[in-house]
Amino acid sequence: MTKMLGAGEPPTVLLLIEAEVLCEPEARTQEAVDLDRPLRGCFVTGTDTEVGKTVITAGLLHALARQGLRVAGYKPVAAGAVWQAAASGPGGHWHNDDVEALLAASNIALTHSEVCPCLLEEACAPHLAARLEGGRIEPAVLIAGAHRLMRRCDALVVEGVGGFCVPLVETDVPNADDAAQDAAASPATDTGWGADDLAVALDLPVILVVGLRLGCINHALLTAEAVTARGLRLAGWVANRIEPTMPHAQLNIDTLSRALQQRHDAPLLGVVSHHAPATPARVADELRSDAVIDALGLQD
Repeated sequence: MTKMLGAGEPPTVLLLIEAEVLCEPEARTQEAVDLDRPLRGCFVTGTDTEVGKTVITAGLLHALARQGLRVAGYKPVAAGAVWQAAASGPGGHWHNDDVEALLAASNIALTHSEVCPCLLEEACAPHLAARLEGGRIEPAVLIAGAHRLMRRCDALVVEGVGGFCVPLVETDVPNADDAAQDAAASPATDTGWGADDLAVALDLPVILVVGLRLGCINHALLTAEAVTARGLRLAGWVANRIEPTMPHAQLNIDTLSRALQQRHDAPLLGVVSHHAPATPARVADELRSDAVIDALGLQD
């Protein structure tokens, strides 16, 4: 049993077969997509959760739109949703702040389920939220959703969930029959499948968001190593001042600038101040738009 999150009716308990995809109903389309066609844009990851990935992703969308590009934000998985009834009459939709931010920052018309095909109610690690809701995350749906959006835009900005290595599909399955079914239905293997595997499947250059706080140097360098170890290109990084009173913030930025440039050829793409509110336009003002375009190969 699970609560299927989608547009339309408020949550009801529905039967869910074990192979069912946990996603919004309108995202379950059978139309063919060309998975071999390369994606253009970037995959935004962070040193941890709550480091401002959504704020930076929205800012990147705004900055690229300023350059005349058609841009779409994509949050394949989001955990933490609240039902919002319609202002008048029946109906409503499931609300998640990250999804709403990317929807608003995109400059092409998108539906909620196009921005986020897998929206989970529980605000916890996605694989745990899926388990609590009695379902599973289907990797094939997440990958196909990105390729569908790419047909309608010049650049796709994908926001990961949590840190780079957050699990999405659990390794433990109830029995051998289920394991065989899962292996046939999705790219996940018996070692599990996570946000890093999603990044590999999409094969986009990665932008790392570093939340400036104590410990960020170690977290940033470890994440950068994890990104390159998976065969992905670290295109650059953004310093986000999530703690405005952090001591020696500039010294931390200087250290990371040298290390990430020398080890990964990853330039600093912007230092984002602590804003309240942090609007996409204000964030875009502090990004080096030309450097972003160059790092992502979007010149033509």
